[in-house]
Amino acid sequence: MAQLPAGHVPLIQRLLGWLRRPPPTIDDATWAQARAHCPWIDALDAAREEKLRALVARFLHEKTISPVDGLALEAWQVVLLAAMCCLPLLEVGPGGWRGWSQLIIYPDAFRVHRSHVDAAGVLHEWEDELIGEAWDQGPLILSWADVQADLAEPHAGYHVAVHEMAHKLDVLDGALDGTPPLPREWQREWAKDFQEAYDAFCQRVDAGKRTRIDAYAAEAPEEFFAVVSEYHFSAPGVLAEAMPKVAEHLRRYYGASPFEGRG
Repeated sequence: MAQLPAGHVPLIQRLLGWLRRPPPTIDDATWAQARAHCPWIDALDAAREEKLRALVARFLHEKTISPVDGLALEAWQVVLLAAMCCLPLLEVGPGGWRGWSQLIIYPDAFRVHRSHVDAAGVLHEWEDELIGEAWDQGPLILSWADVQADLAEPHAGYHVAVHEMAHKLDVLDGALDGTPPLPREWQREWAKDFQEAYDAFCQRVDAGKRTRIDAYAAEAPEEFFAVVSEYHFSAPGVLAEAMPKVAEHLRRYYGASPFEGRG
């Protein structure tokens, strides 16, 4: 058998060592503390909880979580944040976090500077106050106060981490348009059903009629997808009654909501 050049031996040894490394894990005590503070983890069956725990461990291994503006987080709180972000990836898997590396956590709502040049060439500048943001090719940003608010009222229809992760999933195919990467046939069905639901919803909002889904979903197709994703995880019964076809697509995409059957 031909021998490999001497310079290749350390490289192969390093690769073999890498392959033999155990997968990242989360210790039982830290996971238990995060679980005790997160109704979504607590509502999962044992198999899906273990699946989420493995995803969270890998997420923490691959991503940097950066508290800013003086915010300090305990280990279980970091795990909890990662779990909130990984919840919509139970069926999608780690490919759903492709293309970015950092989760930035502000203590509260944060301000961002915006600018836009209109058709006449006039520059408009303003500031927005946000509770979350997902940059197309950059970090995911969350407000810790609003994450805590979601945890305090888990059935209220809100989940800021899911909302921003939906944007990250949406843009994986290169277009932020309310449709994540899907098999072709499913993509056609999704586009048809979501467009019909979005158009009907916008008509109700424009007419000033009451809607069970937050009116912010009428802002754009991508916001519609992100908002109904929040309802899938926090108020699946409301979504199923208001938009049954949309609810079925999200159940197929995300898997059953931990709160399915609870409202």
